Amino acid sequence: MTAINQVPTVPTVPTVPTGVRHVRSGEGQSLWVVGDTYTIKASGDATNGAFALIEASVPPGGGPPPHVHGREDEAFYLLDGELEVLAGQTTALARVGDFLYLPRGIVHGFTNPGVTPARMLILTAPAGFERFFAEAGVPARPGEQAPPLDPADFARLAELTRSYGADIAGPAEGPPPGPETS
Repeated sequence: MTAINQVPTVPTVPTVPTGVRHVRSGEGQSLWVVGDTYTIKASGDATNGAFALIEASVPPGGGPPPHVHGREDEAFYLLDGELEVLAGQTTALARVGDFLYLPRGIVHGFTNPGVTPARMLILTAPAGFERFFAEAGVPARPGEQAPPLDPADFARLAELTRSYGADIAGPAEGPPPGPETS
């Protein structure tokens, strides 16, 4: 009697969607906000609300005023340039390759003290605050620098910031004001 050669069976791989996202260089929704350019690389819609990832380009002298988030933690990873980062009562100079974690509830902000644009990745977790950029900003025009913040827009941006669970803690220069009373 001869043996019959059998081919081993290979288990089938289920064809379930993976949720994998691939955003190429230069892709994403780019917006001008407070004189900076923010490109949403991953929104909460793409990450099941886990986090959002934003690429920021901050011109010399640029950056948002000190502010505090009540809903999300933030992390910064500097790709190019330098940023002076305020975190609570401490200021640190961040350089290429530096990482900063900023837990919710801490006053923070950043300014580009250099002569060239700074570029960084901003991770917010959980997601949601990226919608602020989409609502507050105007579509960026490729190859152009964002216009500076118009002081007439400050009140609108402050109110919009509050609607996303954050608060502007003071002007970009000088310490943040003390706690507000209601």
